[in-house]
Amino acid sequence: MTELDQTSAPVLEALREYHRRNYRNFSPPGHKQGKGADELVRQVLGADVFYSDVLASGGLDDRKSSGKILPRAQELMADAVGAKHAFFSTCGSSLSVKSAMMAVAAPGEKLLIGRDAHKSVVSGLVLAGIHPVWVRPKWDTDLHLAHPPSPQAFDQAFEENPEAVGALVTSPSPYGTCSDLQSIAQLCHQRGKPLIVDEAWGAHLPFHDDLPTWAMDAGADVCVVSIHKAGAGFEQGSVFHLQGDLVDPVRLQESEDLLSTTSPNVLLYAAMDGWRRQMALGGHELLGAALKLARTVRTDIDGLPGLRVFEDRLISDEASHDLDRLQIMIDVLDAGISGYQAADWLREQKAINVGLSDHRRVLAQFTFADNQEDADQLVAALAELTRTPMPAPSSVVLPDPSDLELEQAILPREAHFARPETIDVKDAVGRIAVEQITPYPPGIPAIVPGERISAGVIDYLRSGVAATMVLPDAADPEFKTIRVVQQ
Repeated sequence: MTELDQTSAPVLEALREYHRRNYRNFSPPGHKQGKGADELVRQVLGADVFYSDVLASGGLDDRKSSGKILPRAQELMADAVGAKHAFFSTCGSSLSVKSAMMAVAAPGEKLLIGRDAHKSVVSGLVLAGIHPVWVRPKWDTDLHLAHPPSPQAFDQAFEENPEAVGALVTSPSPYGTCSDLQSIAQLCHQRGKPLIVDEAWGAHLPFHDDLPTWAMDAGADVCVVSIHKAGAGFEQGSVFHLQGDLVDPVRLQESEDLLSTTSPNVLLYAAMDGWRRQMALGGHELLGAALKLARTVRTDIDGLPGLRVFEDRLISDEASHDLDRLQIMIDVLDAGISGYQAADWLREQKAINVGLSDHRRVLAQFTFADNQEDADQLVAALAELTRTPMPAPSSVVLPDPSDLELEQAILPREAHFARPETIDVKDAVGRIAVEQITPYPPGIPAIVPGERISAGVIDYLRSGVAATMVLPDAADPEFKTIRVVQQ
């Protein structure tokens, strides 16, 4: 096999040639490389954004795509990370994970899925009519945190559902905690079943040994990564990787084509192509420096009064298998405030945004793009936060984990298309949900369409909203009413 040249960047090189030729376009985009864009838009976005916004076919490449620009870029991506195939998506990992699900399971077939899955997985269930077999996470009653489901839980689910066609795992979680993917992959392959990994938060994992094992190295058949989360791509840039012979690459690509746009943004392709080149040539050094910086920041923050940075506690016995240490989870419980208050104060007073907040913690994500000045500003802001008086936070009701493990009474697709009825949430106990209710971030649904609603989940969500939890996909974001299946 010919060794590929990782210094090459086919999309970027084609775009450079496109600029050199100075094409005059009588085709989309209608802004004609920015000539027609509003002046304020050009000032805010910059003229170069428009200058590089071109058609993929009949623009960047000819109408027959004879330059094979995108296939060559995808081949280089697969080579860089050790996968058999790589497919670029410009509709985010939300689309990529749906494509992977549709490539593995047909309508009515069972798929084992960790119940800590992102809301995009539920969308895939609705679109494809797949029957979910939920595999429950391990609830940590001390930290009020769900660890990824264990291999033993997946093994038991396969024993109880031998007809299941595969499994889907989310790892890393939005908190940076990771599943034991290698053991879960072995369980799947012993049965001849594929493993899909939603690794949206792990695009960087293949490029440094001190990061958790990435899904392909652990034996996954398909893994989905978001280049924009931990890489240097634009929002919506996603790649799904494939290896082995348990998933048909043609069906995977056809599934992606069913859901994807016919007008992909070349800017997203170019950024993914360039990031792959950057990682292949210098990723180990860049990520090594980021990990070193994050270690110092972890120690500095953990030394502040009222703040705790968890690490070993998250990967102890009966907890998560591994941890991405670039994700710094900061517990603010002992400071007497909520994570929502901390996130709001950091943004309003210090112009600092954190990636995630909940009732008792915030999460600061570090990447290779951060430097010592960024780290110092974060630590200084958190130090000032601990000295700033704040009102006592509204308490969030955290019921027994069993009250949050809802019964899947009917399939999500059936519930989504059922005749809905809007009722007061106080009357919703025992009713079957039509809509999805998802605290965001992190985007893990508390209620999935077709689940039977419990008193515990209502108390949790109502108290959460009172404490400024955000429910962006609820028909009633204040959660006073909910849409259920009409009786």
